[in-house]
Amino acid sequence: TQTLGVGPNERMLSYLPLAHVFERTFVELGSLYSGFELYFAESLDTFVADLQRAEPTLFLSVPRLWVKFQHGVLQKLPKKKLERLLKVPLLNKVIKKKVLKGLGLSKVKLAGSGSAPLSHDVLDWYRNLGLELLEGYGMSENFAYSHMNKPGRTRTGYVGEALPGVETKISEIGEILVKSPATMMGYYKDEEKTAEAFTEDGFLRTGDKGEIDEMGRLKLTGRIKEIFKTSKGKYIAPAPIENSLMSHDAIEMVCVSGANQTQPHALVVLSEEIRPKSADAAFRAEIEESFKNLIEQVNKTVDPHEQLAFITVVSDEWSIENSFLTPTLKLKRNVVEDAYQAKVDAWYAQKQKVIWQ
Repeated sequence: TQTLGVGPNERMLSYLPLAHVFERTFVELGSLYSGFELYFAESLDTFVADLQRAEPTLFLSVPRLWVKFQHGVLQKLPKKKLERLLKVPLLNKVIKKKVLKGLGLSKVKLAGSGSAPLSHDVLDWYRNLGLELLEGYGMSENFAYSHMNKPGRTRTGYVGEALPGVETKISEIGEILVKSPATMMGYYKDEEKTAEAFTEDGFLRTGDKGEIDEMGRLKLTGRIKEIFKTSKGKYIAPAPIENSLMSHDAIEMVCVSGANQTQPHALVVLSEEIRPKSADAAFRAEIEESFKNLIEQVNKTVDPHEQLAFITVVSDEWSIENSFLTPTLKLKRNVVEDAYQAKVDAWYAQKQKVIWQ
């Protein structure tokens, strides 16, 4: 709170379980320490109404919600039209204020995103509206106290600088190692797992790969456990590719997979507003063509072994209720992959760029 200048006059909306490390650290303890007003969301269905009621000055969320907010705005005001209006000097401030007010974010002084990478395009879209989204990074094992971007010192694609008292270094294999007073003592009654979690000099092994720039800002480049090997013996980190795919307005969630296949593929869920329209043949053809262009664009930015073979548009819903998502809306990669494993070989055999499942 001291680093970010948070005081007793702030307002915040709580919507995650208070047992979650992020909510416990920044919402519960943050409000007790600083004495600011705290509102509670009634449900996901009333989320936007709850935001408008609370008019928070601090709003920290997860990528899935930032994307859903954006999609909701773009359904009412298409991206090209919005960009055109924002270029008109007399309308610029009016439009920005109207969009943020509609989301309940017009009073926000500090906006943050964490728990998973947020697409560069989404970050830039919000920043263009005057909302400087600050990405942060932390784990349950260090009480979510690790890294955060600071206003005016952000760099797109980076999760920011180490918070006071946090030491960071990168191991020989590229793993991010951190040490701070907030780091756990160990896993409950599990000495073996605790020993595995720390280096000999007391740094916590995060399981994330990363790099640090000249200003000390940290960039996440993938999760060590998520990296998979193709049948050609090449290793692929799915997160950066997923991040690029999320720039498409019609995509709400994505999972890049392809272990033991020649090339990776992507499973995507269409945004809530787009799904009903996909039954229309003409609209589906339009989406399909845009996804082919998306594959072409993404494949130009990655190494040959990382190039996508195809995109599969799944009709299933990935939710907390069916265990595809965690309570904080993070994708359970193993659950998603297991659900479609039996169909993967047949998809590759089709040799199509876009497959509808």
